[in-house]
Amino acid sequence: MEGLVEIGMADRPPILEHPGFGPGVIEPARLYRKRRRIPSRVVLCFFLDILKRKARSGQIAPLTRLAGEGEAIEVWSAGRGRKALGVCFPGVGAPFAASTLEELIALGGRAFIACGAAGVLDSQIEAGAIILPTAALRDEGTSYHYQRRGRYSRPHPEALRAIRAACRHRGLRYRSGRIWTTDAVFRETVAQVRRRREEGCLAVEMEAASLFAVAAFRKVIFGQLLYAGDDVSAADWKHRRWMQLDRVRAGLFELALDACRRLPGADPR
Repeated sequence: MEGLVEIGMADRPPILEHPGFGPGVIEPARLYRKRRRIPSRVVLCFFLDILKRKARSGQIAPLTRLAGEGEAIEVWSAGRGRKALGVCFPGVGAPFAASTLEELIALGGRAFIACGAAGVLDSQIEAGAIILPTAALRDEGTSYHYQRRGRYSRPHPEALRAIRAACRHRGLRYRSGRIWTTDAVFRETVAQVRRRREEGCLAVEMEAASLFAVAAFRKVIFGQLLYAGDDVSAADWKHRRWMQLDRVRAGLFELALDACRRLPGADPR
């Protein structure tokens, strides 16, 4: 009998062993309970170049730091008083970004909009086009520690409403639909891209599924904006100079700020 149990466990991927819903050994709320609070509404921006430029010009001001191995993550403030927003670069990749989100929640964040970029799975989606993810395929590892079931994780409905309202206000067109989150950027094979496209995914990136799952687990509001970057729809990858679309990146950050201000929230006590 013991042999049968051992064989079963050996064949079972650990990633499918959900840890349950009890507290972790290291809970962020305990870790940060004596730290300075941040605004309840926060923009996560994956464009560190844009944030550093905003900081140099005084448009965002230092608020606190998230320390760890390597360079500390700066948390800035955009605006003042009850209208202030937190602003932060979350780090690249699902584990890094999810841990940053956990810490921001522990510091008082309750409503989040993220802005980033994604590789398109359809060459007809032009570089710089706005993409609004309505679901993220969980082809990464972090979300499985937060969300037990489901092939997809999803943004909060309030966040979707806020983003759509901000786009309408600015007269901006966007594509909405499923995206694909992966941990392995160099293992996006032609066959895998084809399967994801057939499943209805518009683009691929590395964080959304985990961020949606963490937010749902912690019961906070979270949504994401993306812009179309490189083209991975065929074997002949096209870079499309996606990291040089400066106006697009700056514009998406401003759109995220607008959407974030539309979310429910109040300054933490």
